[in-house]
Amino acid sequence: MIDEISAENLEKYVRDLSDFRTRHSLSKGTINKEGIDASQAYVLELFRSFEAQAGGRLSATIDYFTVASDGRRIPQDVQMGNVMATLKGTDPTDDRIFMVTAHIDSRATDVMNATIDAPGANDDGSGVAAVIELCRIMSKREFPATIVFVALTGEEQGLKGANHLAERAKNENWNLVALLNNDMLGNSNSSQTNINDNTRVRIFSEGIPAAETERMAAIRRYTSSENDGKARQLARYMKELGERYVDQLEVKLIYRNDRFLRGGDHTPFVQQGFTAIRVTEMNENYYRQHEDVRVENGIQYGDLPEFVDFEYMRKNTGLNLASLASLASAPSEPQNVGVDVRRLTNTTTLRWEAPAIGKAKGYYVLMRETDQSMWQKKFYTEDLTLTIPYSKDNYFFAVQSVGQDGDESLAVFPQPITR
Repeated sequence: MIDEISAENLEKYVRDLSDFRTRHSLSKGTINKEGIDASQAYVLELFRSFEAQAGGRLSATIDYFTVASDGRRIPQDVQMGNVMATLKGTDPTDDRIFMVTAHIDSRATDVMNATIDAPGANDDGSGVAAVIELCRIMSKREFPATIVFVALTGEEQGLKGANHLAERAKNENWNLVALLNNDMLGNSNSSQTNINDNTRVRIFSEGIPAAETERMAAIRRYTSSENDGKARQLARYMKELGERYVDQLEVKLIYRNDRFLRGGDHTPFVQQGFTAIRVTEMNENYYRQHEDVRVENGIQYGDLPEFVDFEYMRKNTGLNLASLASLASAPSEPQNVGVDVRRLTNTTTLRWEAPAIGKAKGYYVLMRETDQSMWQKKFYTEDLTLTIPYSKDNYFFAVQSVGQDGDESLAVFPQPITR
């Protein structure tokens, strides 16, 4: 599937999106010509063009909602919409949902200017193009779990589309296992430092969960698991899968929910207690980001498609595809994962139960030293317990399910077994 990702397709999508002149959430234009409505119709049409190849499993729509005036970036009540394509899982007993998102809206220097040119080629035309290409390729395949492809709106006006969808997922009790948010995937040349690099990409993930309860906090302090929340486990998973399947790409784990004092569309989901991360280019170019299109002091400003690195976009799209395909194919995580602490030993015994969804062929017990970010060893077993000759004092552990074809679930950090 990764070999099917086309840099040429990605470029076409980005240029087409840029041609709508502005995709500001408050813009209105003639359908098929310019503005947010026309750009959303374009994405919807593409999603629907993939329905035939999916054998009735793909359905696309625009989820409309009303955003009330907030006296800040929403001057009056306005209708917005998220463009969504749902690829239904093939297993009727599997209610898991995996979601990949990007935001379709764009802006220039003045976030309230809904009429000025705001091509938004990289921010976030690149993310939307990746979501479209993922839908094109993955809708031809079958996965036990459901995958949802979303072009969110209202990001620049305050994460409006993401807030709506996160609240909807919470209120409707979706089994949303993981959300991959893509915001700016195509810039490989940084402003000021002039770094040229299309071999590295960042994944941002929260440490201490935003929706942590008092009980969760107590267990975290007791087990020193501040670096092993679900979002951090997802980030590690994506690094391993991305670097396994995508050549010339290094995934850098950034131990923050987002860039310093900034936010993105994954944040409303983590606030609702879902597992969500952000994928973003390694080096940002602030001549291109949130700037009016102009030439000043010999520098071209503005988020134009000629500054997007489409080969870099192809690799970053591959990172998403490898992660989504593996997650949606694997059984769910093992249940009730625990580490036995009932007596002092220099070995470590872990116990768990079979996953609730899907069939596990076996399990990996993962291990790393306490100062390491990535798992260093994997121990395979087909039992529901394993004792290994490493002290729990010196290592962290986790367990993941392994499916019949080798697909791996997310890892689960163990809880203490005290009785």
